[in-house]
Amino acid sequence: MTPQRSTTEVELGLKDVSRLSARGVTVGYGGRVVIDDLDVAIPPGVITTIIGPNGCGKSTLLRTLSRLLKPARGTVVLDGEDIARLRTRDVAKKLGLLPQAPVAPEGLTVADLVARGRHPHQSWLRQWSSDDADVVERALAMTGVSDLADRPVDALSGGQRQRVWISMTLAQGTDLLLLDEPTTYLDLAHALDVIDLVDDLHESGCTVVMVLHDLNLAVRYSDNLIVMKSGAILAQGHPREVVTAELLHEAFGLRARVIDDPVSDRPLIVPIGRAHVHAPLDKK
Repeated sequence: MTPQRSTTEVELGLKDVSRLSARGVTVGYGGRVVIDDLDVAIPPGVITTIIGPNGCGKSTLLRTLSRLLKPARGTVVLDGEDIARLRTRDVAKKLGLLPQAPVAPEGLTVADLVARGRHPHQSWLRQWSSDDADVVERALAMTGVSDLADRPVDALSGGQRQRVWISMTLAQGTDLLLLDEPTTYLDLAHALDVIDLVDDLHESGCTVVMVLHDLNLAVRYSDNLIVMKSGAILAQGHPREVVTAELLHEAFGLRARVIDDPVSDRPLIVPIGRAHVHAPLDKK
């Protein structure tokens, strides 16, 4: 499939209005190219989710957009500036990142971890203040973990830990959040809980970019999908525009039917296993 330009990008001119974009980016590890000459623009004010098969470059793209990885070629642009030219502290004031499976120092309390989100705003001229304490308190409240403030992070359940890490990201005071697999290791109930929180943050004004493996969660909660394969973008746009049985087969090698989700206005992906291999593909 030829890489597609999203309808949203065409209509809104996202290359001009996007706060975060990649232009001609090539990234690799140990001499192996993972992403080659990729262009992407992140729509402001919506949830963008990157999906694709294992090893396709999803997390590599997210890490490149956050400046954790330096591209061999190309540019990542944040608020109109080359992100490579910005100070780390200035990037952290604009962009919050939750990496995959983060680990807190043993015995660190929830309140202390969330307070670390204020570090980009500290300097020898500006020490901890009541304003910082207020921001931390609001971040704890927004993620529903205020009652856990004095507990060690390593004593929490998986779902609680994810909320706490998101709370730390919020304490940075940014409205641009990048989340790499925020539902990793969570059962379905806790995964829904975390994704509902992400949706609440979006409703409060955050632009969110996340990587997810669960296709139906990605479809249900995203305004913009980026579908990747082999380091390239196959399609980008609203789930109703891009999710088809043909695309799923090309991107994932997955036979599936695409039907209407009975609880949302989005598509619902129904995988077809070997036991039902003769079931027809939905042409939707």
